[in-house]
Amino acid sequence: MRLIVARVGRAHGLRGEVTVETRTDVPERRFIVGATLYVTPARRDPQPVPAELTVSTARDHNGVMLLGFAEVDDRTDAENLRGCLLEADVPEDETEPDAWFDHQLVGLAALAPDGRRLGEISGVEHSGAQDLLVLRRPDGVERLVPFVTAIVPTVDVAAGHLVVDAPGGLVEDEPEPAEG
Repeated sequence: MRLIVARVGRAHGLRGEVTVETRTDVPERRFIVGATLYVTPARRDPQPVPAELTVSTARDHNGVMLLGFAEVDDRTDAENLRGCLLEADVPEDETEPDAWFDHQLVGLAALAPDGRRLGEISGVEHSGAQDLLVLRRPDGVERLVPFVTAIVPTVDVAAGHLVVDAPGGLVEDEPEPAEG
């Protein structure tokens, strides 16, 4: 199966390297020299970009992952990749306990600890600090829920739900205080 492993940032230097925001827990397995990555163009009106890229260099530069590709020769070509998503072929059996892929979480019912339906997971956002689940309530309002064990103690993909034990106001609106 193909999974998103990075989002391309800005060009770095003159020889076509790019910064990447990694979206994999195992960059040392995904970004090896010779690996093929598949490109999903950025949503903006993109310049033509290759459908596939072959990793030619991969290195850490002061905490930032830099990748070079055989098909990208200069800074201009590298800058055209900005915003593109990079996907890799990942074997189905390559999973870790308590680790889920985005496609496994999207569509799960979100339940309160007492079993009430809070809504459905409509997406996953990858921020710098932690991943955030996008929970769409039945009224259509979306709320961001930190994907941490303290708030999401149970994920049961096979049963089609997860439990959200959120503090007041995170998912459900707090009632207005009575005047008086």
